[in-house]
Amino acid sequence: MKLRQILRPDGTLTPGAEMPVTDDELIDLYRAMVKLRVIDDRMVTLQRQGRIGFYGMATGHEASVVGSCSVLAKGDWIFPGLREGAMTWMRGLPMQEFVDQLFGNARDRVRGRQMPCHHTFREGGYVSLSAVIATQLPQAAGAAMAARIRGDDTVVVGYFGDGASSATDFHAAANFAGVFRAPLVLYCQNNQWAISVPLERQTASESIAIKSVAYGIPGVRVDGNDILGVIEVTREAVDRARSGQGPTLVEAVTYRVGPHTTSDDPSVYRDESITEEWKTQRDPIERVRRFLTCRELWTEAQEAEWCASVEAELAHCIREAEAAPAPPLESIFEDVYSEMPQHLREEESRLRRLLGGPPP
Repeated sequence: MKLRQILRPDGTLTPGAEMPVTDDELIDLYRAMVKLRVIDDRMVTLQRQGRIGFYGMATGHEASVVGSCSVLAKGDWIFPGLREGAMTWMRGLPMQEFVDQLFGNARDRVRGRQMPCHHTFREGGYVSLSAVIATQLPQAAGAAMAARIRGDDTVVVGYFGDGASSATDFHAAANFAGVFRAPLVLYCQNNQWAISVPLERQTASESIAIKSVAYGIPGVRVDGNDILGVIEVTREAVDRARSGQGPTLVEAVTYRVGPHTTSDDPSVYRDESITEEWKTQRDPIERVRRFLTCRELWTEAQEAEWCASVEAELAHCIREAEAAPAPPLESIFEDVYSEMPQHLREEESRLRRLLGGPPP
């Protein structure tokens, strides 16, 4: 299956390709890509310092994440995998709330009950992810089917990695969506590593996209480090779903240049010389930077100014997040029942006595 590409690694367009966005739009998208990398670098540092407990970076995935999110309408829904957190602030989540979730403080929307990076943003159509692989995909298919039954034009995108394509939930979602023509985009960020399992140990198929044939839906492969190709392919899939033509399986071929998460050391299971090649020769941010610089649309001064502004915003948010109190003790007994039952009241009282605090 052919790999779609518009913007080549050297920052030039493929012959005959057309720009799917304006110059100004591409500059805004580039800013988002750089912002994502600055955030990731800062948060990894915080984790290494012991100030947050966990982080899953999107380094190397910036074109895939930013590009695919940019074509979605306000009412569309995102069922994320692990590396789509930037979509929250792209769709309006204040950066302070983004950072608060990483610290799990009292201002965290889920009050510390989720791991860091497991954001939720209902107003932005971003569903809280699950650490269990591929469970979001049947949920995404169900949400898409609900939209079809209602007759609205909502499109749902279910994100997942190459490893999740081996899970039964992926096949159930693809089959269901194909049969009932649900307005769903199954978007695979194929970074070629499911933690320590390489793609060749994941499937004997020639690609992830080819699996679409079994479910009677279109499949397309795109260079996931080419933001213009990602935009074009995702837009086609979203438009197809919105017009009632059913789901599409998108495979964005990229590479996880960093560890799976801050809990991982990839050097023990893969050849990092290959990683270095992807980092230096196929970097999605450098690709756009070359294109913009060649057209005299971006300068080093603009780059430095933008990075400094993102760093300053982050520094402020981190100070605020670290100064915020922890979630209140009683919160661990709340949000399940509309009225707390007696057995939970008793447990709360016992816990307070154990901690030496006053009874509720």
